[in-house]
Amino acid sequence: MDFNNNIDNLKEEIIKSTQEIIKIKSVEENEINNMPFGKGVHSALEHTLNLCKNLGFRTKNVDNYVGFAEIGEGNETIGILVHLDVVPEGDLATWKFPPYDAIIDEGKLYGRGAIDDKGPAISAIYAMKALYDSDAKLNKKIRIIFGLNEETHWKSINYYLEHEEIPDLAFTPDADFPVIHGEKGILVFNIKETFKENLNDGGIKILSVKGGNRPNMVPDYAEAKLIENNEFKHILDAFNEENNINIEYEKHDDYVLLKSFGISAHGATPENGKNAISYLLNFLNLIDLQIGDTANFIRFFANHISTDLNGENIGCNFEDEVSGKLTFNVGTIDLDENSVSVGVNVRYPITLTDDIVYNGINNTLDNSIYNFDNKIKIEKIEHMKSIYFEKDHKLITTLMSIYKKHTGDDSEPITIGGGTYARSMDNAVAFGPLFPGREGTEHQANEYIYIEDLILSSKIYADALYELSK
Repeated sequence: MDFNNNIDNLKEEIIKSTQEIIKIKSVEENEINNMPFGKGVHSALEHTLNLCKNLGFRTKNVDNYVGFAEIGEGNETIGILVHLDVVPEGDLATWKFPPYDAIIDEGKLYGRGAIDDKGPAISAIYAMKALYDSDAKLNKKIRIIFGLNEETHWKSINYYLEHEEIPDLAFTPDADFPVIHGEKGILVFNIKETFKENLNDGGIKILSVKGGNRPNMVPDYAEAKLIENNEFKHILDAFNEENNINIEYEKHDDYVLLKSFGISAHGATPENGKNAISYLLNFLNLIDLQIGDTANFIRFFANHISTDLNGENIGCNFEDEVSGKLTFNVGTIDLDENSVSVGVNVRYPITLTDDIVYNGINNTLDNSIYNFDNKIKIEKIEHMKSIYFEKDHKLITTLMSIYKKHTGDDSEPITIGGGTYARSMDNAVAFGPLFPGREGTEHQANEYIYIEDLILSSKIYADALYELSK
């Protein structure tokens, strides 16, 4: 069947619904009043379930942890895995339009969540609507599942898996076209040290360093408070010019404040950003710091992490033919006079294991001349194993055929460093919405989706759902 006309007739509704959901600021917060992920995320869930109910779908709110909507009948279920939470917006000054105003400009719909993952969620909902309004006979249920904390710890999708029916086949519109047949493994950890010894030797004293929002975001801002016992602004000016970076110097009565400005990007693609934390610590490494543990940690960072994107100097510069190089992203830092914690997000090659990565890092820690008495430690936070499907897997070949039908593109399935809900269950893969050649703006300022891509992806998803539900 051809669902293109159905989608074209729904175009204005698709655009309006995408704008409405973007306008809800659904950044995860602490639980409040039986809303596990905060008021904003809860509002996004309620809004989306009401939309689906008004479209004629069956809906369910599962204890405010997750929700779903479905159409069709049958003993088998085709799943669409989306999420309604978004990462923080970062520095508002870097946005062309306010991140929650959902402005359309030159064919692009701007806003936090436009491409990750609110726009694709709406696209998939209206793909279901096109099937629902057609004469298509669906021999299986089609269920769209709305996750609520995909950007952090996946409690939402795990709650679904514990309490509800698991789809037999599924895709998630939360990555790239054509089809993702493999995703790298993901590690989240902190590099930590408790400072026990700092000498009052007349050197520059670091009071604090703060920066970043999430480990899976390239930080666009970081700041350091220092006691300037020795002047260093001339060094800072030269550093800024040499590195094409912007670290501002502010003189206060009791301290100097350094403000480091970078460019935000997704932690899976740190090459698309500029790390405000890394550049700030690299600069601190150049000045006459007070001797002690704090300075030693700064030296360690500058020599073993710095602005490296692939773990070159910290012992985890790995790669494979299937998925390429490991990526290493410094996302957060919290340093004061007593301790430091640096949040890191690693995407490791599909054929490796987490143990190989950690062994490489720990070996570097053990042998670093800057890690006196092995004070620097790794605190493991999260691990997601890689996933991989052969290119001739039925789910891969089916989705590839639908994609090629609509685009004429003969590209091969790809692997990515991103981590999607596809790895939450068997027989699930990522499928769109970013088309080849398009700029990926997820987790960045000025996130957007092309209106024409929003509509085309709806057509692709409608066809894919119909084919999978035969």
